[in-house]
Amino acid sequence: MTLAEDRFHEECGVCAVVGHPDAANLVYLGLYALQHRGQESAGIATWDGQGVRSHRAMGYVADVFDRKTLEGLPGEVAVGHVRYSTAGDSALTNAQPLVVNTQHGPLAIAHNGNLVNAASLRRRLEGEGAIFQSTSDTEVILHLMARCRALSVEEALLFALSQVKGAYSLAVLARERVLLARDPLGFRPLLLGRLDGALVAASESCAFDLVGAEPIREVAPGEVLVLDRGGIRQVRPASQPPYAHCVFEHVYFARPDSRVFGEDVGIVRQRLGERLALEQPAEADVVVGVPDSGVPAALGYSRFSGLPFVLGLVRNHYVGRTFIEPKQSIRHFGVKVKLNPVRALIAGKRVVLVDDSIVRGTTSRKIVTMLKQAGAREVHLRISSPPTIGPCFYGIDTPERRELIASSASVQEIRQYVGADTLGYLSEAGMLSCLETPAENFCTACFSGRYPLLEEQPETLAKAKR
Repeated sequence: MTLAEDRFHEECGVCAVVGHPDAANLVYLGLYALQHRGQESAGIATWDGQGVRSHRAMGYVADVFDRKTLEGLPGEVAVGHVRYSTAGDSALTNAQPLVVNTQHGPLAIAHNGNLVNAASLRRRLEGEGAIFQSTSDTEVILHLMARCRALSVEEALLFALSQVKGAYSLAVLARERVLLARDPLGFRPLLLGRLDGALVAASESCAFDLVGAEPIREVAPGEVLVLDRGGIRQVRPASQPPYAHCVFEHVYFARPDSRVFGEDVGIVRQRLGERLALEQPAEADVVVGVPDSGVPAALGYSRFSGLPFVLGLVRNHYVGRTFIEPKQSIRHFGVKVKLNPVRALIAGKRVVLVDDSIVRGTTSRKIVTMLKQAGAREVHLRISSPPTIGPCFYGIDTPERRELIASSASVQEIRQYVGADTLGYLSEAGMLSCLETPAENFCTACFSGRYPLLEEQPETLAKAKR
């Protein structure tokens, strides 16, 4: 198992710019800020006044684009995408934006989310003669748009969206404009901003910070907008609550310096830690957060409990998504290649170890062992979310249910497996109490098993995700 496999993986990130002479460069920077949402591939498409130019490749944003590549993407309109596969294989054919020529003109689409009826739609379209070039569910939307006989691309998008079900935050480049769309339940975030008269859209506000854009508002759940030189035009109104915002965006996925679903992520994570300290106190000497995602919650735990927070674990930021050990004869490195304990801060101490989640349990086990080998007298593991019992079908790459340790093991059994002296999770009610948005507007399916939207059987959806 690689280091990346014992985590829920970020889904995808989208960015778009309309009305700026350096559109591709701004999207590049936006994607750089959204790199945490997808590390498999990256791409940008632009409208140069005559046609669509695009560049996609496997790898990080910084590896995919250089100065020469960006110079080959002229134009004032651009959309970009970073991807971690949740539906479809990890391959260049699935890298986005997907670009096609249709009766509505050339289109380039970037999609964050996952369609729960993509398999049935694909079977129907193939039966009608459609030829698919990728295994991505996003291509279904393009085929539906291409088959629509409506005169405008806006009507074609509305036609396609009327048939798909699931999670989607979309940016569609259509010549000199960009269409933005968000599913009626609002699973994934999508925000609007402004920069020197240009319009910007991105999955998270941290992209606006990097390019210097001013946030305007979120694209509302169910809303479809057109961005062009004339400004912002609504072609489908927002849906009404309740919604199904992914609560895991606040727990782990979004950057702590972002604002999504109307709240500052870093503040929410500190509240999660405070509530965790209230619900799951521990007799200990110090609090240590698992870098990077567990640190805000650890700070909250420390503040509420009065226990000092220490940087007891240091992360190596130069490890890629996977690490290949040099030889089988060399002992297993495990998580040590990514994290290292600061012995002087934890030796002889009773440690509260705070992390955001436990997936398979293998990484937690290695970290607990590492701390004890470094001299920690006790390790009390605290998780700033409830036990993860189910996979996500709405745009997150998750293991199958049988691979999630909490789906079949009790808290005590998990504690024994990871080797912690005690183990405590935050309750679902406690987690939701840390959010200002009403609890009924969040999807908690991975914790509760209550799925707000399923078109096909979970077993079929799980196969489609692989």
